[in-house]
Amino acid sequence: MKMHLIHAALCAGLACAASANAQVVVVVNAANPVSALTQEQISELYLGKSKDLTPIDQAKDSETQREFLEKVVSKKSPQYEAVWAKLEFSGKGIRPKTYPSDAAVKKALAADRNAIGYIDKSSVDGNVKVVHPQS
Repeated sequence: MKMHLIHAALCAGLACAASANAQVVVVVNAANPVSALTQEQISELYLGKSKDLTPIDQAKDSETQREFLEKVVSKKSPQYEAVWAKLEFSGKGIRPKTYPSDAAVKKALAADRNAIGYIDKSSVDGNVKVVHPQS
């Protein structure tokens, strides 16, 4: 019994370590002419201050969204939600559509050349172009 608990704890620790090593990248449709965006430009898009591209969101409170908001937009989820609640209430913005997975975000980007989203770096393929961070 004790070995099962140790094994379970070890597996849980490895799973956490794997997700902690995940890197979120910001992507656009491969045919989009944009080649790079700054963190400030991305923040403006995701906080409703710019309408140059159409932002696409990941599932609320997902690990991918949490990492993106904290590292790129410099907001916690409740702060981000408050920004969009205010924008929607005032009629000054429409919250980005939410997709449940990297694959769904890539499919949405394929359908809209003007969209921007974020996915785990391991999900990048030829259908999307990384615009942040630049390697």
